[in-house]
Amino acid sequence: MKDSVAEEHLYLGFSHQYRDSIFPLHTSISLFLLSYCDCKLFKIFLVPAGENVDDQFVTRNLLGDLEVHLISRCQLPVVVQNCCLPAVVVKDGKFCRAGLSVVLRHIIQKTYEADPSKKDVLELLGFKKTCLKACAEVSQWTRLCEISIPLAVERFLTSSPEHCQTIPPDILQLERKLGEPVRVHNDDKIRRQKLQQQKAGAKTAVPVLGREATEEGKTVEVHEHPRPSLELSIAFSKLLVQKVSDAVNREAPHIRRTKTSDLPLLDHVFAEGLYFTLADIVLLPCIHQFLVFRKKQGKNLLNLPLISSWYQRVQEVSGVRKAAGKCNMELLQLPELMSAPEEELQNLSSVPDELEEVKEDSQFIGGPRPTMTKLMENGIEAKFSPHPCPNWTLDWSNLPSAVNPGEGKMSRDRALRKQQQLNNLVAAVTKLAKPGDVIVDFCSGGGHVGIVLAYVMPSCQVVLIENKELSLIRAKDRSDELGLNNIWFIQANLDYFNGTFNIGVALHACGVATDMVIEHCIKARAAFVISPCCYGFIQNTVKFKYPQSHQFKEILSYKEHMILCRFADQTAVQLPPERRLIGKRCMGLVDLDRAWAAEEHNYSVQVISMEPESCSPKNNMFVGIPT
Repeated sequence: MKDSVAEEHLYLGFSHQYRDSIFPLHTSISLFLLSYCDCKLFKIFLVPAGENVDDQFVTRNLLGDLEVHLISRCQLPVVVQNCCLPAVVVKDGKFCRAGLSVVLRHIIQKTYEADPSKKDVLELLGFKKTCLKACAEVSQWTRLCEISIPLAVERFLTSSPEHCQTIPPDILQLERKLGEPVRVHNDDKIRRQKLQQQKAGAKTAVPVLGREATEEGKTVEVHEHPRPSLELSIAFSKLLVQKVSDAVNREAPHIRRTKTSDLPLLDHVFAEGLYFTLADIVLLPCIHQFLVFRKKQGKNLLNLPLISSWYQRVQEVSGVRKAAGKCNMELLQLPELMSAPEEELQNLSSVPDELEEVKEDSQFIGGPRPTMTKLMENGIEAKFSPHPCPNWTLDWSNLPSAVNPGEGKMSRDRALRKQQQLNNLVAAVTKLAKPGDVIVDFCSGGGHVGIVLAYVMPSCQVVLIENKELSLIRAKDRSDELGLNNIWFIQANLDYFNGTFNIGVALHACGVATDMVIEHCIKARAAFVISPCCYGFIQNTVKFKYPQSHQFKEILSYKEHMILCRFADQTAVQLPPERRLIGKRCMGLVDLDRAWAAEEHNYSVQVISMEPESCSPKNNMFVGIPT
């Protein structure tokens, strides 16, 4: 165990306690992970929704070994007051991690750093440590686990009797996901092993988790199934830290010659596929509450056979029952559901996939000229406003090295271009800002924009928001070197920031992130200065549908708008000049649609080309002001 691990404060929301869970479910999930990891590294605070909460009532009913304190929302650190819970803050109160996935991943990483022997905890992060790393705005899976399922269960438990008879669509979507074929790294080899097992039809006894046993001083749970699937063998052999037998690994010549298309598909063992991950930890408290309520209603679970099987299987993982006991979760023992009568099964194919239309319509061929001509015939062309201060520049030679973007590993040419980009954004923000304003640097990366603004505008407060932890840590280190005291750092997806601010800024916000930043600014009635990027990544999401403005919707289909987005990315310097010019026009049209959409919310928006245009292939910049 490593010593001198800095204490961090974990803030969890508390609305009420129902049966064996604390609500909102994000809090129960966080407490369950802490118990599973046996993590005591955080000082834990519950933040009541109201002010009159009995401290003894809450602590007595937790029934865990975690020490929990109550704190009112007005007592929270300022940076936490601007975020959705859960949130973790270091002692100086300047660096905050917010949102369920970010906080849970941080708990796992801190647990492993403090005790590297807990490799099973680190394995929760999955292949390449990416489990629930993608933000919910772009990842259907993260959204389902982090937002949709917890909210669906909470609404189900609090709905009127007539509304809690049907299974929520998000639960049915999970049932459907568990029935989809599994895609994992190196799955070709595993599928060949499965084919060999199917042809052999052998009844091999493989260790599967069940009764308590001891192996090399570590307590695990073992019993034998007469005929486990290969997927179970692989999943549980990993949990038991042992290899599948050579008999399973060896492939016969005719198996090796089998075409990939003829190989059997892999079935789910756990939520993400073959392996137990953080996704299972997140889903278990939610599905547990749902199943307990369904059982109380006297409903059978024949129409959720895959969720029921998953629920039973997760309980067999070493440490799950122990953690559940600490959290006072009385896990159900369900009968094995092999199949269901046809009349009782719900038609899962009718459950809508939120982004199904995107997958179908995103395949297209052809160039941008017909779409551009169609817009031109309707009087729409790319419009660029004159740059308000094309020659304005910071005095980079007299700024500290920690302010300069060239301090890192950038080449000299790239550092110069980054300085030119910053000149454009800082000039626009300087014209808008007043003393005391709060400026938010969205998608801040390593803090190039935010640190410059905090340094040159000491009378303003600057907040950096970034999902990538290492980038934000680098920004914090640069800020500490400069001794800045008007700057805060939030590692979170954009939707978990709910603070008020005056100006939003983003340099090269990727794809849909630009529209998310604009949306945040409109909600806060804040001005914005944004440089978009990665137009080719734009696509319909749960929150955004393209085109956005009334004018573009009347003329272009989604497919035609996507053509503009794809060709807007073709502005690289190595491309022929004519092609770059078409790319620039497509950029202008996509951004004109965004500008007009913002103007529908009572904003005045200008689309400007940065000076010099050579500072970046993505050299457009919005300046939006609420009217």
